[in-house]
Amino acid sequence: MSVPYETAAYEPADSPESPEEHLARLLGRALNSFELPDEAIRLLDCALAHDSSLHSAHHSAGLHRETYRHTWLLADGSALTLWELVHNTAPGSEPQHEVYADEEELGVATARLSLPPETPDFELPVVVQLSRIPAPPPAYAPDASADHARRLLRRAENTDRPGPRTAALLSTASAHQITQAFGRPSAAGGPGRTGPSFSLYEHAFLLRDGAEVSLWEVEHTATPDGRHMCEVYVTEEAARDAMERRATQVP
Repeated sequence: MSVPYETAAYEPADSPESPEEHLARLLGRALNSFELPDEAIRLLDCALAHDSSLHSAHHSAGLHRETYRHTWLLADGSALTLWELVHNTAPGSEPQHEVYADEEELGVATARLSLPPETPDFELPVVVQLSRIPAPPPAYAPDASADHARRLLRRAENTDRPGPRTAALLSTASAHQITQAFGRPSAAGGPGRTGPSFSLYEHAFLLRDGAEVSLWEVEHTATPDGRHMCEVYVTEEAARDAMERRATQVP
């Protein structure tokens, strides 16, 4: 039968951890951490922030299995995810931890567990608060920034997207930087199903006169057919308000 998230066999940190501490704790408890690619570990050594969430769970007849998604924000603005599988092999036995860099490998590992087939998985829209890490000062890259701004504004689908004045201002951009901002809306779909996905990015532009201007891009699947949609706002507050609004409007 299903059990609440609070009973899952997973111990959160007592206090906010740095990305390095969180990685060390994850690798320290995983039985197969030595199988992770060296390149992934090298990238994670320079992570700026991290976020963890319960992805799915299965509890039945004294056996349990949970999968967790651990995501790190890297120095270049990209994200890297590791998947943790927590399970017991006999009723009442101690939980075992495994970690995988690929979701397909996670699926193979999950399939080998002897859990009753009549109890289906269930997805949990659990939100875990990001550990706040002081952001480094912007490191702008001088690279076709005015064109990047044009393409960003062109793919925005929200009716209240930045207008011609902002477009004209950003036509003088000489450099830019893209970073991902963590944190998700509080509403994430109805009971018994996974909610839409949301990603928030800051596009910071350096103008030729030395001024700095940021646009905030929301990518989400809170659409009737589940397709990806891009919205762009001039402030982080407006972008996060839009995320909350979209999450509550999902049919």
